[in-house]
Amino acid sequence: MFKLFNRKPTEEHIFAPLTGEAVAIEEVPDPTFSEKMMGDGAAIKPADGTVVSPFDGEVIQVFPTKHAIGLRGKSGVEILIHVGLETVALNGDGFESLVKAGQKVKKGEPLLTFNLEFIKENAANTITSIVVTNSGQGATIDKHTGAESVAGETEIITVHLKS
Repeated sequence: MFKLFNRKPTEEHIFAPLTGEAVAIEEVPDPTFSEKMMGDGAAIKPADGTVVSPFDGEVIQVFPTKHAIGLRGKSGVEILIHVGLETVALNGDGFESLVKAGQKVKKGEPLLTFNLEFIKENAANTITSIVVTNSGQGATIDKHTGAESVAGETEIITVHLKS
């Protein structure tokens, strides 16, 4: 008998990073996301302003404007969580980052917070995209949308990796 070392998982289970209604990425009123220019995924219409880690992994990027964060799961799957539309123009106002690049995170751990009412008043939309940015490497994606999601508890995306 032999042991396999450093074997990566063949699936990545991505849980809701926010509480709210999980919807298809095609419903995001911005072609960058709805036409999957950055990758496939899902979106959430947030009910509150806390973003949590959707899996165990590592923070690979926190945007200086705090409106978006990049993560890598243990399988190597990389995702972008982008809060709202045209929120980059807010220059970080209404956002607070709780993590930094290189930090290891656990599923459900808070990553950033935002003032939902401020975003509603000052951005084009609050819809938050969750995009698998490296899905073009032979992976298939199952999306579980069309229902309410609970941050850190409801699975919204399953990525099946090419073996």
